[in-house]
Amino acid sequence: MNIGYITRVLGGAKLKNLNKVIKDVHKKTGKNSVGLFFDIIGCTFKYGAGYNDYNIFEFYNMKAAQRKTYLTRMKNKKLVTMLNDQRYSHIFDEKNLFDEKFKDFMGREIIDIAKLNYEKFEKFLDGKESFFAKPYIGESGKGIEKINVSDFKSTQELFEYIMDKDKNFGVIEELIIQHPQAAEIYPNSLNCLRVVTLVNNGKPHILYSVFKMGNNGGFVDNLENGGLACHFDLDKGEIIGQGHTSALVNFDAHPATGVKFVGYKLPFMKEVKDMVKKAAMIYPEFRYVGWDVCLTPNGPAIVEGNDYPAYDFPQLPDPDKQRIGLLPKIESYGIKL
Repeated sequence: MNIGYITRVLGGAKLKNLNKVIKDVHKKTGKNSVGLFFDIIGCTFKYGAGYNDYNIFEFYNMKAAQRKTYLTRMKNKKLVTMLNDQRYSHIFDEKNLFDEKFKDFMGREIIDIAKLNYEKFEKFLDGKESFFAKPYIGESGKGIEKINVSDFKSTQELFEYIMDKDKNFGVIEELIIQHPQAAEIYPNSLNCLRVVTLVNNGKPHILYSVFKMGNNGGFVDNLENGGLACHFDLDKGEIIGQGHTSALVNFDAHPATGVKFVGYKLPFMKEVKDMVKKAAMIYPEFRYVGWDVCLTPNGPAIVEGNDYPAYDFPQLPDPDKQRIGLLPKIESYGIKL
């Protein structure tokens, strides 16, 4: 696997990305570029780390004892393969199926467009100023539209827009009213906890949690769309680290609102933990899932489940924090990678 990865990097367009990482790290550290090249290749063989892992986790500032604690790109792929029965992956990939199977955790009205007619659509719109339309399959917020009812001349025009096959919408969803404490930090997006569960010996465990929020006027919280993510302690119910962006720019406070991150508290933590553990046991054959959880005035709700949980969020480095990755915790469950 590692040899194949290196062959792809050295033989294709990814070589440009590797060169960029080397240049960026050289600029930050002053380390020799040739030495960095061989160190990155060595980390691929030793730790299953790609050049992006090397950069975002700051392997260039770590010793071997620290590096080997990290859940890297290749090890995360192996973990998914080991723990998740792929016969069930379509349930997490297809939004209409997921919404149906996990409807008790969703906390909002959701309609599969394949089952939508004009009369049902009229009832759905009653009292709503806006709603979301989402594709059946998608990631990182792609293809999602927040639709304002007032932008359309009539209900019929809006219905035709939703049903347009070229739009590729799969479901329509009621807008979630989030808890004021979740909204205050950035009010334009639905800000979510990413809570990853791991089922071991028939029991659900929480592997990690982070708090994600939007930025730059965006209505989604994904880092790929300009959002930020902070390390989060579910037991304390508070943010415990900086805001990280995909561009590796970190913030002590939200750049749009000025709200400071560390120590910022959120409610319903017991309910969040109980809910994701219960959801994790709906399909215990799918043992490793990343749940996006929003907070409403009445408690938590699941936005979606990710069958390929992000491994980077909880391992992004904060200043003055001990550099230990996720592997020791994973191995404490008797799982070896």
